[in-house]
Amino acid sequence: MMSETTKRGTDWLAGAGLRPTRQRVALAELLVGDGQHRHITAESLHAAATDRTDGVSLATVYNTLKAFSEAGLIREIMVDGTKSYFDTRVDDHPHFFWEDEGHLTDAPKEQLEIAALPDAPEGTEIAKVDVVIRLRRT
Repeated sequence: MMSETTKRGTDWLAGAGLRPTRQRVALAELLVGDGQHRHITAESLHAAATDRTDGVSLATVYNTLKAFSEAGLIREIMVDGTKSYFDTRVDDHPHFFWEDEGHLTDAPKEQLEIAALPDAPEGTEIAKVDVVIRLRRT
């Protein structure tokens, strides 16, 4: 019989039309198996998969996160030119980036007010707006 975490991960993949390969199911279980939203990096997901002895390479984790992102299962949030976080909560919402600890958390959506955005240049459209509020301990 399939465990609840495996079922949740497999259903999550099926909802996006992704084939449930062994690696995808293993990573999906880590991402959504407990029903909680999370912010992860490819490195932190790889470490968690390695701890479970799922035998998934870092390259596979990167490729799988890219596939999950393209399928709309997760959102990629860039915090600088070299570091991407992936969020299992895909609705529009702002984030806090805790610079001292190097992690990302959700910020209260209801407190964010954006009055206007600049017009997109001719021939383009705004695809999305990411709001990352950087925090530093005082």
